[in-house]
Amino acid sequence: MINTTTTTPHRQLLTDCNVRQKIHRIMFGVDTPAGKVFDIGLLVCIVLSIIAVMLESVESIDSVFSYELMIVEWFFTILFSIEYLLRIYTSKKPLRYMTSFFGVIDLLAIIPTYLSYFVLGSHYFVVVRAMRLLRIFRIFKLARFVKESTMLTEALRASQAKILVFLIAVLMATCVIGSVMYVVETGTNSDFTSIPKSIYWAIVTITTVGYGDISPVTPLGQFLAAMLMIIGYGVIAVPTGIVTAELSKPANATYEEEENFPCPSCGEIGHDIDAHFCKYCGEKLSE
Repeated sequence: MINTTTTTPHRQLLTDCNVRQKIHRIMFGVDTPAGKVFDIGLLVCIVLSIIAVMLESVESIDSVFSYELMIVEWFFTILFSIEYLLRIYTSKKPLRYMTSFFGVIDLLAIIPTYLSYFVLGSHYFVVVRAMRLLRIFRIFKLARFVKESTMLTEALRASQAKILVFLIAVLMATCVIGSVMYVVETGTNSDFTSIPKSIYWAIVTITTVGYGDISPVTPLGQFLAAMLMIIGYGVIAVPTGIVTAELSKPANATYEEEENFPCPSCGEIGHDIDAHFCKYCGEKLSE
């Protein structure tokens, strides 16, 4: 005779584990029909929620449809809250997911709506609006659906040292040129009142932004400005070339051989197609 008092809890535990696995397979991007439907539905909700946030910032629209926009906002907030809690529930290491990039973004997508209703008092109005504007972080949830973002992220990681050295060199150059311009223009041009302001001019010029609020008037200053403008084109081209070179490298494990399913623990994507463990946190990947 089977002891049902011991088998029933065991069966219940197995049922709970199966439910968690099913939810996990749907939510964490495993290539199943249900997972695809979930991803498409979530993508649509993210886009619609972002549109609602933008429309709320338009005074003429918010004054007429403020109540409707509030309903829409709370609908998406509750929906994303359920999604966030389910991701924590199905993760093998919830804390690792919560502190990952996507975990933080998922939290930022929902918490401002709740916080804005707990901060009371008219003098806190500006703070409330600032917290509500944080809802725009939902746009980063879209990165979850773009496989090419992994390729770009890996290229930036591989070239970050070169770009950092290049930016330091540019910063040094702007400091030197800004200081020289201050010496050249001071006494003649009232715009160059200090070295920091001259460095600001150098940065604006070398990046080809050219606000026009500060400009040299002496022949030598104009010559230096012309040289800096020409150098500016190289400043734009160099980091672009560095990243492009990394993107075009035929890596040993090409991006075409990578799967777009997130790690159940940290939520990172971009694993090799034959990988059994996450290359970021070491957690075992779903089969």
